[in-house]
Amino acid sequence: MSSTNLPRPQISVVGAIVMVVVGAFLSVILGFVLAFAMTTSSTAEFHMPYLWLAISGLVLGPAVSLTRFRGRTSPLLSAGIGLAIGLIWIAVTGLSPFGMDGPTLVGIIGPPVIFTLAGFMTRKALREVDLEHITRDARDKLIVRMLRAIGIIFYLAIVAVPFYFMLASSLKSRAAIVSDPTDLSINFAQPLGELLVGYSEVITRFSFGRYIFNSTFVAVATVILTLVPAILGAYAVTRLHFPGRKFFSRSILLIYMFPAIVLVIPLYSIFSQLGLRDTLPGLLIVYPAMTIPVGLYMLRSYFQTLPRDVEDQGLVDGLTRFQVITKIVLPLSAPALASVGLYVFMIAWNEFLFAFMFLDSPEIFTLSRGMVALNSQEVPRQFLMAGAVIITVPIMVLFFWFEKYLVGGLTAGGVKG
Repeated sequence: MSSTNLPRPQISVVGAIVMVVVGAFLSVILGFVLAFAMTTSSTAEFHMPYLWLAISGLVLGPAVSLTRFRGRTSPLLSAGIGLAIGLIWIAVTGLSPFGMDGPTLVGIIGPPVIFTLAGFMTRKALREVDLEHITRDARDKLIVRMLRAIGIIFYLAIVAVPFYFMLASSLKSRAAIVSDPTDLSINFAQPLGELLVGYSEVITRFSFGRYIFNSTFVAVATVILTLVPAILGAYAVTRLHFPGRKFFSRSILLIYMFPAIVLVIPLYSIFSQLGLRDTLPGLLIVYPAMTIPVGLYMLRSYFQTLPRDVEDQGLVDGLTRFQVITKIVLPLSAPALASVGLYVFMIAWNEFLFAFMFLDSPEIFTLSRGMVALNSQEVPRQFLMAGAVIITVPIMVLFFWFEKYLVGGLTAGGVKG
């Protein structure tokens, strides 16, 4: 029987009320977050569109229910209803839904954004809930899902608002920041050169282009210098038998018992005597020493889950132990290697203490060390914010780019029966 001939589930009056309440509640939460993010400045009056949100919620619940039973909520339907409500509001009141004068861009696109997100979250909240017979279990499940949605929105706002403030400050002129330091608006009407002046000055005048190269070199070299011994050490601990194997396996993370601030002073003295201070090779000795133990620990745990049958078969077929590692173990361990590599890269990219203590010459500064030069009274704040964005964005992009490979590779490997 085709899906078009299947009977549509019935909805009780209580179920319809539940849909309306869920849709209205999520609309109010999302509307509040968006209205706060779009507040133009500290001097602007903050308008919370209670009436608009109430109307939106009453429409959203039934609208979502129309598509929920077809398997998914239509983003186009949600966005279309949101746009229609926004246009009706502007036509009747002459104000955008966010209290701004006139039909602003935010007032136009705000309702579709909220309806698309709220429609998706409403579908998730009402998934597998029998709207014909609202049982106690279904009610408790809805409450848990609503609380989880609030938590996700809340923590996303905590992360997104500071980053947005940093980004907005980096795209302003010095005069705009001095006139209103808490201004969250971005003036896209100004020429592109003026909009990105903070980034151009940071890269050229403060040599951040060189700092990016230095940080990339140090981070990539640290990943390589960490993975090679970590792979060999983790394989030896999990597959080979040698004296002291258990002690070595249990004492891998002993170095983390000592805070970095305790080690930096003696290392500073030793490196000064050896001529390794104020050099990048000095960092390439310290960073792997910090990351190899945790990399070895993570890979050891992953290698323990790999089947020994495949490795034994390779040894029977004439492969050496090293060939077993390179041709069998490493391909099966791609998710773990990506996780360890990303973790080590982030540590080396963001590390500040040793870079600050060991590096004195500006031409070999890493990004974290170069940020100290921007943190002064003589440097405009938009340059400091632009430098912070330059440090943060590559790591964010790298993490989200690798995430799909990590998630997709978690089920890779294994022996099929």
